[in-house]
Amino acid sequence: MKNFTYHRPATVAAALPLLDAEWGKTELLAGGTDLLDRQKEYVSQPDKVVSLTGIGGAFKQIAAAGDAVTIGAGVKLADIAESKELAAFPALTGAAGEIAGPQIRNMGTLGGSLCQRNRCWYFRDEHVPCLLKGGKKCFALDGENEYHAVFTQGHPCVIVHPSTLAPPLIALGATAEVVGPKGTRTVPLEKLFQAPAKETQREHTLAPNEVLVAVKIPAKEPPRNASYEVKQRETSEWPLVQAAVAFRPFVKVARDVRVVLGHVAPTPLVSEAAAKALEGKEVTDATATAAGEAAAAGAKPLSGNGYKVALVKTVVKRAALLAAGARPYWEG
Repeated sequence: MKNFTYHRPATVAAALPLLDAEWGKTELLAGGTDLLDRQKEYVSQPDKVVSLTGIGGAFKQIAAAGDAVTIGAGVKLADIAESKELAAFPALTGAAGEIAGPQIRNMGTLGGSLCQRNRCWYFRDEHVPCLLKGGKKCFALDGENEYHAVFTQGHPCVIVHPSTLAPPLIALGATAEVVGPKGTRTVPLEKLFQAPAKETQREHTLAPNEVLVAVKIPAKEPPRNASYEVKQRETSEWPLVQAAVAFRPFVKVARDVRVVLGHVAPTPLVSEAAAKALEGKEVTDATATAAGEAAAAGAKPLSGNGYKVALVKTVVKRAALLAAGARPYWEG
């Protein structure tokens, strides 16, 4: 890997002056499970690495206060999965507990999960000049694309967003706290992500000199919620397709329904159609099936990933039923 200067500031305030105003020269290091791989593969070749591992306090804590639970960006995935403060959010804790294996969960962080780079094999190959590395084409469009997006409308790059924590957090109405040279700003979590199309963009909307410091989840009367995903293998794999569902029970019907799809588009995808299929209805096998069908409408799979359309229907149905408290009959 290319030689670089290493910094380990003790506070976010000390980290900010070390960052640059453009991407590529400096990289932030959290758990290192993404960055170190990219450096070894010569996909990322920073002159400077700023480690956030020396920052303590709220940055590494989960705190319930008032009507919200705040998760510091430096909190480990394993701690999220096991947190008592987050017990009302099984969509999040369950998703965290399914990420990779125990070694990764004890190294990876919330901020790293949300801000990691995509896992497209063309992007990760140092010899392929794809759009996100200054090239002129997305090689997945006509190449090997079985793990790529099925909701591709208007996106010249057909990656899928890699974060497994983003869909449940968005479904739960979370916000992100971001700190930069202009101060602190709060962003609805769905606005934290974008579909990159060139080298100067990332999978998120952070500026190069900003740091994600925390995520806040509204905790007053938590909604019913669940996440469901399908993988090729139980461990050490990203999901093929994921869905997170949250709603508030009112008498026997679902209100304020949120359905968010993961690993099917360049960003976590809020499915308004699926939410509408459940809104004001009792969550039953029939309505959950209808929500799955609605979620899959409009998908335009590539040459190798048509199977994902059927999986979208399945994961939405099962996430909705789990959120409603149904027994997972598919487990036998």
